Amino acid sequence: MLSKVKSFALRGLEGYPVDIEADINAGIPSMDTVGLPDTAIKEAKDRVRSAIKNSGLAFPIKRITINLAPADTKKEGAGFDLPIAIAILIASEQITPDNAKEYVFVGELSLDGSLREVNGIMPILISGMQSGYTKFIIPCGNGNEASYIEGIEVYAANSLSEVCAHLDGIKVIEKIEHRIYNSAVINNKYGYDFSEVNGQANAKRALEIAVSGGHNVLMIGPPGTGKTMLAKCVLTIMPDLTFDEAVEITKIHSIAGLLDASKGIINVRPFRTPHHSATIPALVGGDRKAKPGEVSLAHYGVLFLDEVPEYNRRALEALRQPMEDGVITVSRILQTVEYPANFMLIGSMNPCPCGNFGSKNNECTCSSQQINNYINKISGPLLDRIDIQIEVDNISFGDFSKGTAAECSADIKKRVMQVRAAQHTRYAGESIYTNSEMNNRQIKKYCAIDKDGEGLLEIAFNKLGLSARGSYRILRVARTIADMENSEKVLSRHLAEAIQYRSLDRKYWSR
Repeated sequence: MLSKVKSFALRGLEGYPVDIEADINAGIPSMDTVGLPDTAIKEAKDRVRSAIKNSGLAFPIKRITINLAPADTKKEGAGFDLPIAIAILIASEQITPDNAKEYVFVGELSLDGSLREVNGIMPILISGMQSGYTKFIIPCGNGNEASYIEGIEVYAANSLSEVCAHLDGIKVIEKIEHRIYNSAVINNKYGYDFSEVNGQANAKRALEIAVSGGHNVLMIGPPGTGKTMLAKCVLTIMPDLTFDEAVEITKIHSIAGLLDASKGIINVRPFRTPHHSATIPALVGGDRKAKPGEVSLAHYGVLFLDEVPEYNRRALEALRQPMEDGVITVSRILQTVEYPANFMLIGSMNPCPCGNFGSKNNECTCSSQQINNYINKISGPLLDRIDIQIEVDNISFGDFSKGTAAECSADIKKRVMQVRAAQHTRYAGESIYTNSEMNNRQIKKYCAIDKDGEGLLEIAFNKLGLSARGSYRILRVARTIADMENSEKVLSRHLAEAIQYRSLDRKYWSR
């Protein structure tokens, strides 16, 4: 007898339907799987056989052929175990086929017949809903993740026997109750606050500008000046995640297998800190299955690179395209997929190999050649994509010991939200949300400057050796500073402050 059930496979963040067909005929007992299965699917025959037997059902001692259609796309993962088992049980007339036609099945089977959670449930369910499917049977371990998707019926089962009883109407599985996402009840889960950072008023100001406009930042200063602490505090002043943003982040982490199943959704912005030994595939995505990399895992959050010059130069250069476009295309032998990568880059570095060049307190022991070689590990094109460069120096003992608390993150966040709201209003219908996303046409429209401003920008262009891209980024930052003052026009003082945040071009980089 021939049977057919529905399942879903993933290509990047998008799912597509897969028909699981089972044909049982007389012959030498065997089970063959066709349709470009990977190793995990080929091994499913052993898991399925044991799961069926240990569930009190009969595994057919006949020739079984399993087809995964469409046959020209590579299928991956153990999520096809459950639909394969259901297809075999229908073909062997142990389950009524009519009820099974209504469902999409996804799940990995243990040898005892229990269902194990799988990666990528949220993108699978969303893609299935967009394709017109309304009923899904998944492992119980994925129930929390599925509960945030509205408009479909999801049934979370513990075992194969439960699924069979549900399909036969013997014992119906209760469908998962929909949960409401509410960012307002989310507390600060980061464990950091700007009030805990003594001194560094200039750095805090620059980081507030960066978050307000979505700009990339590079902090440069001696060891122990608080660069890492400042970077971690940035998350505390970023806007709360909207539901759409939370879903998109959750989809990426679900595919990567990094989602906490007990929570089901990621409700705080990610903060990714890859080690400086990270390879290009680790940063931008890849390996044989074209999995998402750090730039995608940091989507709508922060990608923090500590000691930027220590990273492989080719890996740093690979960041240029996602920093510019907000997406990353990962091409591998098996497939080419596109992942979102709209992150805020925060980099930190010492000013020289010993870390004391320019310090007020310590003497630098490096030669000019050593300093130049160290600094020039960051290319000009990459630096052009970093809008704000901050010099962070050691604080005085007075700043360290004073009892007056600094401004807390909650107060800074309120100002950031006001600036973001102004940008959302300005760019309504423009398909962008922050000043850092403006293209050249939009910069000319929203960042017009007077003659004094043009003269100031010309001086900076010539003396700092800026590229056209660097000049446009100065204008973007100036637009954010103007927004922070509720100014409709970009004034000379806004431009002067924005140019100040390119001072490292003049001080360290020779073009």
